[in-house]
Amino acid sequence: MNFEEIIEKIKDILSNEIGERKVLNKDVAKALGITPENLSVLKKRNKIPFEEIAYFCAKRKISINWLLFNQQSEEIFKQTEKFSTVRYFKDINASAGGGAINFDESYEIIYIDKKIIDKNLDAINVTGDSMEPTIKDGSTIFIDRNDTNIINGGIFVISTPAGVFVKRVRLKSNAKIELISDNKAYLPEVVSGEEIKIIGRVVKILS
Repeated sequence: MNFEEIIEKIKDILSNEIGERKVLNKDVAKALGITPENLSVLKKRNKIPFEEIAYFCAKRKISINWLLFNQQSEEIFKQTEKFSTVRYFKDINASAGGGAINFDESYEIIYIDKKIIDKNLDAINVTGDSMEPTIKDGSTIFIDRNDTNIINGGIFVISTPAGVFVKRVRLKSNAKIELISDNKAYLPEVVSGEEIKIIGRVVKILS
């Protein structure tokens, strides 16, 4: 498996998004969420960043098995126990300003080898700027819904009476929960545990 060949396939995919200009290695690096310098080192060593490519594919509803091995979906369906799934809810937005979220809505499934990602995830889009620069408006976030433990903090998708938000969560000493925006233009909010529902931890962000 040659990383150069994979990069060229990624460039073909990105060319449909970027338009008529030439797709450069820095565009590939940005799409994978790594630096151009890191991409250059990986390319020289022919070391494939499988996890980054998996998220790249999931965001675009592309089979990573097709990208890496030209393996068709029909072959995957026969051995799904070997694969984790990413459920992509393209019509759901977690918002910096609130909004509705319904995980019973239609979604598309991407199958990923468990050796690359060993858990089932959900992917949704984000609107708003309250978590910038960490999460930009229009980013896709990947959520582990089995991880709702906020003791050590982190970024979570939460449901509140005012809507659904993506926030940095911190458990305070008085058992209250602080919801923090990375954008300093937004003030933190302190709530009780009864006021919110933790939907899941954000484990990956793709702009």
